[in-house]
Parts: sequence; structure tokens; C-alpha cells
Amino acid sequence: MSHPVTTNPLIIMLINMTVVFLVLTALGVVINLIHYIDPTKPKAAPQEEVPVAPAPAAEPEPTVAVPVEEGISPEVVAVIAAVVASMGCAGTVKAIRPIERNNWKNSGRSAIQSRG
Repeated sequence: MSHPVTTNPLIIMLINMTVVFLVLTALGVVINLIHYIDPTKPKAAPQEEVPVAPAPAAEPEPTVAVPVEEGISPEVVAVIAAVVASMGCAGTVKAIRPIERNNWKNSGRSAIQSRG
């Protein structure tokens, strides 16, 4: 049976950490190489020079009045409509009204019922 080269735990730790970091560095190089040689990346098509004609003045879209509860500012309405549109919902916002929130009341009721 052969004897180990060293039994010093600090040297063993340094050797192991060196091996781990060398492997991580090699993986980083491979990932960057794959990034540059990516076959699934779309090829850049040559862009044609198209003369740009001045665009005719676009007519503003008619604004639709959304029924809104009292106390909701127009900015909040605009943000809600933008979020709904960004989520992919087609159409227009028909109405905005806050939901009734009884969280504290319901929490108290469930706490009382769980005691019994």
C-alpha cells in the first residue's frame, strides 16, 4: 500500500480549490465560445436603404371614457390599461372599480373560529 503524498489538510484544500476554479474557468471559456459560434442565432440580413418620406400627420385616436369609481386618478387608469394591454389582453378596458377588501376582518374571524 502506498502512503499519501501529504496529510496536511490546508494543502489538500488548496489543491481541491485550484482544481475547482480551473474547471469553472474552462466551463466559462466553453460557454463564451458557444455564444460566439451559436448556430441558432439568426443571421443578420443586409438592410436596404429605403428613402424615408415624411409621414402624414396622424389623427389622434378618439378617447373612450372609462367608467371609474370616485377617487381613482386618470394616471392610475392609464397604468391599469397599459398593464392589461401588456399582458396580451385584446380589447378595451370596460370599467375600473376597486374590490372590497376585508382582510383584517376576515383574519380576525378566522382567528376567533380557530380558538373554539
